Amino acid sequence: MIVWVNGTFGAGKTSTARELQALIPGSTVFDPESVGAYLRWILPPGELVGLTDFQDLTAWRRLVPDTAAALLAQLPGTLIVPMTLLRQDYRDEVFGALAARRVPVHHLLLHAEETILRKRIEGDDQEARAARQWRLDHLDAYRRARGWLERDCVTVDTAEATPRQVAERIVEIVRSGAALCPIVQDPVSGRDTLAAAVLFFDEQDRVLLVDPVYKPGWEFPGGVVEDGEAPTAAAVREVSEELGLRLDPSRLRLLVTDWEPHRGPRSGGMRLVFDGGLLTDDQRARLVLPDAELRAWRFVSEAESASLLPDSKRDRLAAALRARAAGAPLYLEAGAKAG
Repeated sequence: MIVWVNGTFGAGKTSTARELQALIPGSTVFDPESVGAYLRWILPPGELVGLTDFQDLTAWRRLVPDTAAALLAQLPGTLIVPMTLLRQDYRDEVFGALAARRVPVHHLLLHAEETILRKRIEGDDQEARAARQWRLDHLDAYRRARGWLERDCVTVDTAEATPRQVAERIVEIVRSGAALCPIVQDPVSGRDTLAAAVLFFDEQDRVLLVDPVYKPGWEFPGGVVEDGEAPTAAAVREVSEELGLRLDPSRLRLLVTDWEPHRGPRSGGMRLVFDGGLLTDDQRARLVLPDAELRAWRFVSEAESASLLPDSKRDRLAAALRARAAGAPLYLEAGAKAG
């Protein structure tokens, strides 16, 4: 398992991790900053222009869960990860990849009031002035992230406690299971897949999107078609599991068939998009999301979806809306009309 010790600079992650290692037999400390340092060394200079945080590198967000899983295979036990993680979409990407590898994650947040954090950062003689200012500047990002962090983590206040006391408290929390992330263990397929999505609309013709906890960005309701399963049956099953809605498969209307190239661990294969029709007020009131899979739902306009969906799904949605208006399905390849 992983004990992920989150918190902004000055919260005491590094010193707490050392104490945790002494308290948890057979544990190993893995600092993902080493992955960032390696990428800075190996990537061509052009890839690093304007980079202020290695977490913004796609390679970092993929290598961290891969490295953690490899370390656990080599050194079975507990992996202690002291790492600031303030962007929720990055948390989803990293933790989702770990869940796909069946690695449980206990997520702890070390917290102290900002005045204490500033005092700790400014009083660290080992920090160069530039690094110290960079850490102070990140206090704003921590303040903005507190809302989702407190919902996702168990918070441990470090203001009046020694690192040893904080570590002892974390051990208690981990043993209780209170900090274990409830996240769907969605296995990542190495082959192309067939997936079915369903679009639902409100009275303003806005489309419903859902926010998965196991990957970044928003998504259409739906999922992968299982072996031997009809695509419409998969669509009905996924909508029932994700939203608590019971659909009549005969009322689903195909809007788009899109061949998606294999660009990453969760892409590649045929993507079907169905029209699920209008969701009534009564249906919206009865929507129930599985905590381990989805965080939220919302209706958005096509323009609003542009900042929520990746390019491939944005193109697919635009095509689906055109097909819905025209009353005829479209065939796409990589989000564009073929032929």
